[in-house]
Parts: sequence; structure tokens; C-alpha cells
Amino acid sequence: MERNRLPVEWLGVAFGAAIVVLFAPAWAFAQQAPAVDTPSVTAAPRLLATRANGPVTLDGVLDEPAWALAPVASGFVQNEPAEGRPASLDTEVRVLYDDRAVYFGVFAHDDEPGSLVVSDLRKDFNAAAGDAVLIVIDTFLDRRNGFEFATNPAGAKWDAQMSNEGRESNANWDGIWDVRTRVASDGWYAEIRIPLLTLRFTRADPQTWGINFQRRLRRRNEESFWAPLPRIYDIHRVSMAGSMDDLRQIRPGRNLRVKPYAAGTSSSGARPTKRELDGGLDVKYGLTAGLTLDVTVNTDFSQVEADEQQVNLTRFSLLFPEKREFFLENSGIFQFGLPSTGQTAVGSARPAASGRQNSPPDMRLFFSRQIGLSSAGSAIPIQVGSRVSGRVGAYSIGALNIQQAEQGTVPSTNFTAVRASRAVLANSDFGFMLLNKEESGAGYNRVGGVDANFRFGELSLGGYAVKTDAPQSVVPGSGEDFTARANFTYTSRTWLARGLYEVVGQRFRNEMGFVPRTGVDHVASYGRMNLRPAWASERFSIREIGPHFHFDQFDRRDGTGTESRYLDWHIVLTMNDSGFFEAGVNGNRENNVRPFTLNAARGVIVAPGEYDFDEYFALYRSNNAARFSFETRFSSGDLYDGHRNGYAFAPTIRMNEHLNASFSVQVNDIDLPSTSYVSTLMAARLDYSVNTRVFFNALVQYNTDTEEWSSNVRLNVIHRPLSDFFLVYNERRSGSTGDLVDRSIVAKLTYLFAF
Repeated sequence: MERNRLPVEWLGVAFGAAIVVLFAPAWAFAQQAPAVDTPSVTAAPRLLATRANGPVTLDGVLDEPAWALAPVASGFVQNEPAEGRPASLDTEVRVLYDDRAVYFGVFAHDDEPGSLVVSDLRKDFNAAAGDAVLIVIDTFLDRRNGFEFATNPAGAKWDAQMSNEGRESNANWDGIWDVRTRVASDGWYAEIRIPLLTLRFTRADPQTWGINFQRRLRRRNEESFWAPLPRIYDIHRVSMAGSMDDLRQIRPGRNLRVKPYAAGTSSSGARPTKRELDGGLDVKYGLTAGLTLDVTVNTDFSQVEADEQQVNLTRFSLLFPEKREFFLENSGIFQFGLPSTGQTAVGSARPAASGRQNSPPDMRLFFSRQIGLSSAGSAIPIQVGSRVSGRVGAYSIGALNIQQAEQGTVPSTNFTAVRASRAVLANSDFGFMLLNKEESGAGYNRVGGVDANFRFGELSLGGYAVKTDAPQSVVPGSGEDFTARANFTYTSRTWLARGLYEVVGQRFRNEMGFVPRTGVDHVASYGRMNLRPAWASERFSIREIGPHFHFDQFDRRDGTGTESRYLDWHIVLTMNDSGFFEAGVNGNRENNVRPFTLNAARGVIVAPGEYDFDEYFALYRSNNAARFSFETRFSSGDLYDGHRNGYAFAPTIRMNEHLNASFSVQVNDIDLPSTSYVSTLMAARLDYSVNTRVFFNALVQYNTDTEEWSSNVRLNVIHRPLSDFFLVYNERRSGSTGDLVDRSIVAKLTYLFAF
């Protein structure tokens, strides 16, 4: 359809020029400002681990004689907001160990303990929303992988398994450990016990582990580290961590864990009431100091939290995160290639509002949600599964095999994934991955690829090449059955730049991965300037100004032109209290060769053709450490051959550390030549923590497109470490009549035996 207006490219150039003209003086002023005390290139700090000369009682009181003999890690250095300067309030950390565990004694100085910010008590709490202390331990001293632990003044626990310095930080990993905290008149204390069985390490004697400590002083939005880090890095950067020396006569033990479960389910609704009793078993065994064998029998995922619904305004599938426990441990080993998207900070949460919504998702060679779930997201039983994962010297190894049961029209299916990579240079690697999906009597799909990832200081380079194999009965027609990519990332205090070139063949078929498009050449670039003028902070409480652009283009490999193009120009203001403002224009070009369904529930179809449309938006996220915070987004612009106004609002109330409640509403007011409609998605979430072992949460969602209410209510009681009782209630009801669609109640008990 013809439009009498400037092309989006010219709008983008004009917007970018305005940003440069407007903020060039600020940039120049920032350059003239006094330089920050950036961390000097000196030897990493070292801490001598001390063997405890008696029992350590975990009570948050560091009164055992051994604590007084242990050396102190102190002198923390800021990386936010005043990089390189001493922390405004120092932190002291001591380390003890014995034959069974390693202990951390933390004292966080604070002359205003009544002003501590405690966000919640939940397991895997949001460590970015309150005061916290974080620890990273690089047990193999490979300067790239580690275990992460965090706690807050109320003793909540957060842990993660980190790979390749943050290329993946798996916060869904759970380890056995415990903590007790105490708030005093001059600060707060944390006494942490991490059993050696939780960690993986060699049998060398003595040993040295990489280690770093982080303090988050939330009311000042201050981050400080024992081993100083530039502000462009976070605690994942273990290549710059300090060390914990002289660990003697410690052994990882047998590392055998047996975790049976028993579950009862009652379901009702359109079908007759059905009651089932079930049971299964998970076993974990340490084959070597670095390799672990996991076996699962009759796997059950009924306690997994429900997915949050998303609004899709594109013709491509949405990407939902993996939440199932069996697939989470060591999942970073199966990551392939260098991701083209940025990393989020430790403990941060995905925002409800973002600059570009429905952006093209990145391809993933291995995506575990393809196993045990149908295309509609319903569970398919997993009969048995096994996985070997871990590290042997310079090699990272992962091998997984899952047997999925037959269900309805889905045949019995076997999934195999093999991944190996070798560490080279200071922090680089190369490796391969093999995937195989075998459907009983229905064909196969095989994938093989090699990748290499190199990091040289501020510059990261990556690339891969992958080929697939499937019979004509599975993937008919002709065409290329490979994909290849090369990409780079450059990060400095002032600049962030990313770029990639990717080829995806028309016959490329990967049924164990996530592949949003085939038959395209993809080029993408991202550039951002980070400015910190002193006047912006002093006068307007703006910590950082970040003008940036994002460009994505997909051209069809058959020579029929451009399939999609996105050109975004944004300006970001990050506030001193962590508030966040972003505004800009998102330019779109979509060339559809066939009709596609925009809204299935309403029967809205977008006809073939070329569409140019722009979205203008502004969003704001307030300080999430406040008792009341909110996110909001407004947008207006064309949508295909029509118009769309978008509204989003998501307030959150933190009554205290026990009770958090949030509500979100997204409204899309869409006017197309064929139809007009308003689509609304609402979600309400309640999280109540009785203490750090008993949690109640509820998620209620309503979608006007499907006219359906969905509810997910969970009670989780941790009756002993990594042993849970779950009571889960799921329900769907018609929004127009209130009639029950389906309902299920699940009670599940797990019990961990650790040897």
C-alpha cells in the first residue's frame, strides 16, 4: 500500500543525527571531567583459606575461635557508580574449611541498618532488587566457569552455575548449602556453609580456587568487589577474580544423590474426573571429579511454574524459557556458538516492557524444550533419560539421551545430544555438537556442527557451521541443508558494538533446536554509546545516557528480495536509583509471500505483500527497590496495512520481605482494513514467603483473544535440603460463561538422599 511519507531509513538517520547533535556537548563535557580511579593492572588479591580448628555453628554469629584466626578479605572497590574508588561502606569476608564444607563469614558494615533493602525471601530471590552479598567460586581455576551464591540480610538464597564467564548463568541450578544472617547496629552478618559435595573440584593437594566477592548496597545503587572489576563487567568475570589458596586434604567425595518422588494427580473438566498415583527416580553420581552422570526414570515436571503468556504480533514462533530441573544443570555446556544478544546482570529479571517488542529471536542449535513437550506446550511423558556432563582438563563434555513415550499422534521418540569443546588461549574455545532425533516408524533428523569462540580483551569473535540430514519424507524438496554464522562483540566503557552475518538454508531442519526462519541471509548490527556526564548526574540524577541503534535484515536466498528488515533508533537514560527511561522509533519492513494468521482466536489474517511500518514508543521503569515500583510503555504507529496503539502498565507492591504482589496489563488497539479489535492480556502475581523454606505463589492470567482465565497456584515446602513438597492447583475457565475448561490438583513429595 502506498504511503506519502519519508522511508524509515531516513527517519532513523535523522533521529540518530539529532542524538549526536544533542549529546555531543555532553560527551565532550564528560571527557573533560576528572577521570575515575579505574582499577589498576595489579596482581589479583589472594586470601589464605584456614582450616577450622573446631566445629562451626551456623547461627550468623562469627564467635567461633577459628573465625578470629582467619585472614580477612576487605578493601572492596566500587565498579558502580564511582569505578575504582573504595566502597562507601566496606565489607569483610573470612573463609574456613574442614573435611566436609567450606564456610564464609561475612560482615557488611552499615551505619544505617534500618535502611537495608530486603526484597523478598524466595528461593532464587531477585538479588538485584535489594541489599545482597554474592560469591563466585572457580573451583577448577580455569578462569571461565564457576558456582555463584548470594544471600540478603534476611537469609534468602540464590545460586547459579556459570559457564564461560557469563555466556550462560543458570540461576535454575540448585545446590545444597545453607546460610544464617543477623542484622546488628553496625551492619549485617552472614554465615554460609557450602558442603564440598555441592562443588566440583580436582583431587590435587593443595588446591587454589578462583574467588570473588560482591557487595550490593541497594539504597545507593552501589556495587563493590573484593577483586576490582571495571564497570563493563560483573561477577561472572572470573578471569579477573582473586584466589583462595592453600586448601589442603579436601576430597569431593562419592557425590551420589538419589531423589525419588511420589505424586498424586486429580484432573477434571470437559473430560471425566481422572485420578492417578505415580512415582519416579532421579540419580546423580560423580563419575570423576569433573564428570557427573544423571539418570531420570519416569520423569515428572508437574510442579514446574506455568509460562507467562506473551503477545505475538509476528508470523514467527515465540521463545519460552526452560524451567525443568533435569535439563538445567550443566546446561551451559550444551550452548553452541557465541550468542548475539547481551547478558543480563546477576540476579536481574526480564523486564515486562522493552524497547523493541516481538524482536526476531536468536536461533538455538539445542533447545531442550523440544523434548517432553508438544508444539502446544502440553507434557509428553519421558520414560527414561541419562546425561553425562562436566569437565575433564581443558575439555567440556556433555552427552544426553532421552526416551520419550508415545502419546496420541506423537510416536515414541529418542533424543540424543553430544557436545564437546576444548579451552584454548586465555578464554577461548572450539568444539562440536551432534544431535539426533529418531521417531519410531516416522523418520529421523540429524544435526552436526562445529563452532569456535575467541575473546581478546574487549573483543569477542565467534562462528559456526552446521549441517542437517533428514529424509525426503520428513523434509521434502531441494535446497541447502546447512547454516553458518560469524559474529563479533566489542565492549568498552564508552562503546558497545555487535554484528553478525548468518546463512540459513531452505532445507535446514533442526527438530531439537529453535529455528525461527530458514532460507535466509541474515545481517545484523548493534551500536551503543555510554555517556556519563557529571552534570546529568548532579542536576537530573541521570547516571548514564545511552543512544543506540539496532539493525536486522533477512534476505531470501532464492533471490526474491528482502523478507524482513528492522531498523531501531533509541535513547536510554539510566537513573542513579536504577530507574530506566527509553524512547525511540522501531522501523519495520515485512514482505510476506503467503498469508499468515495474526490473531488465531479472532481469525485475523494478514494478506501477502510488502509492508513498511514504524512504531514510536516511550517506556519507563522505576526503582525496583522501592516498596512501590512500576513499568509502563506507550507506543503508536502503523502495523502492516493498519494502525496500532499499544499500552502496558505493570505495578509492583512490596509490603515487606514476606509479601510481594504485582499486576500487569498489555493492551493492543489494532485497526486493520479488514477488522478492528482491542486485544488485552492481564496477569496478576502474588508471592508470599512464610520464611526461607515455605513459599506460596499464584499467577492468574486473562486473555481477551481466547476469552479464557488461567490460574496456577503453588505451595512449596522445602522440608530438607533439595527435598520438597509441592501442592499445585491449575485451572482454566471460560471468560464469557465462567464454565470450567479443565482443572488439576497435584501433590508431589521428593526426598533427597546424598552420600
